[in-house]
Amino acid sequence: MANKDFTEQIYDFITEEEDGRICEAIPDEACKEVPRNFLLNALNGSATKIAEQIVSPELVLPWFLSALGAPAFLTGLLVPIRRGGSMLPQLAIAGHIRQYKKRKWFWVAAGTTQALMLFLMLLSGFLLPPKTTGWLVVLLLVIFSVASGVGSVAFKDVLAKTIPKGRRGRLLAVRATIGGILSLAAGVLIRFYVSGTNSINLYLILIGTAALLWLMGTLFFMAIDETNGATGGGRSALQEAKAGISLLRDNRGFAKFIAARSLLLSVKLSIPFFAIYARQQVGDVMGNLGIFIIAVAISKIISSPFWGKFADKSSRRVMMSAGIFAALVSLVTLVVSFSTDMIQNVYVYAILFMLIGLAQSGIRLGRKTYLVDGAPEKERPLYVALSNTIIGIILIMSMVLGVIADIYGVKMLLAIFVVLETAGVWVAYTMPEAEKLVFRKVY
Repeated sequence: MANKDFTEQIYDFITEEEDGRICEAIPDEACKEVPRNFLLNALNGSATKIAEQIVSPELVLPWFLSALGAPAFLTGLLVPIRRGGSMLPQLAIAGHIRQYKKRKWFWVAAGTTQALMLFLMLLSGFLLPPKTTGWLVVLLLVIFSVASGVGSVAFKDVLAKTIPKGRRGRLLAVRATIGGILSLAAGVLIRFYVSGTNSINLYLILIGTAALLWLMGTLFFMAIDETNGATGGGRSALQEAKAGISLLRDNRGFAKFIAARSLLLSVKLSIPFFAIYARQQVGDVMGNLGIFIIAVAISKIISSPFWGKFADKSSRRVMMSAGIFAALVSLVTLVVSFSTDMIQNVYVYAILFMLIGLAQSGIRLGRKTYLVDGAPEKERPLYVALSNTIIGIILIMSMVLGVIADIYGVKMLLAIFVVLETAGVWVAYTMPEAEKLVFRKVY
């Protein structure tokens, strides 16, 4: 591991830290380890972010299943399974995780499981018939997603215990930025070295690389120095559910956050439908996939530094601003869909893909920072898990969007997304700032 003085220099440079370090909202004994933990967390995020991009259920896995000749409806299951499957179990997990003084081991176990699932996808591609592989990829994605849910609850709790308030947004931005740079390099390689082909083996190489990156990220997270946390108040899944209902009833600010996040989820849900439509217009060769990966990577690199600093000032305003931007991009995309074939080319769609990625990055970073900054330490796992469980239910229900697209077309769906994104901005406007949430003890 890097020398501590060098680590502190990197930390001070990234965070623009002054001589007197202030460790707000974390234990005093954890303050001296902040630079090292910041760097380890950033490395963990860099590895997992690029892994997420090169096996993305919004872009890469749909193209992979198409190359395998898998049934079309399997593609429609990828995002609900990946996102919903990671969120639904979290309410039960939150009550259990509170019983342990150190929560990083939950992320380590989850990360190891995710790497294993990717390795099994790789093996199935080499050993099984293509159509069987398609079904197995979806089944393995279910386990991968549940493990992701365990890691999500643990990550936010460890983040809040090891990184001071006012630096968390910047850390999340650094994770995304470095991951974006590495994803950009991967996209360039695909675009210029494998353009014009659609070999299944190339997809398997991407999956294998992602598995190794996830394993690397797990090792970085394992090295984080986490202080002991509160262990009181552990609850069963049923008790956790009752506590969640009480929380929504008693805390109107948090209920508004859930509503805003639910509506702004439409930005995330629009991306795979946009990718499917764009693929139909420009073709599904690997070179075009590389262009879209480059577009997504650029959006991460451009957006993360800006959204990170913005989130440390007001995560609520980040959600609002990103939502406005998303609604405008969706509206422009809708207009382009009615234009001539000359305008509808791979580069135009790549630019629009990049812009909607900018908006999604802001919404994601804003809502993560809002929850970490606003939730009280003892009940933080409940806040995270309740929020994610509700979103998970909505994601599972979102499978109906594929039916709407089949019946009315993607253009109608884009119009619906514009309305939902606009409504999400309004609800975010009515939310209190994170530090002004009024909390009541939950039993």
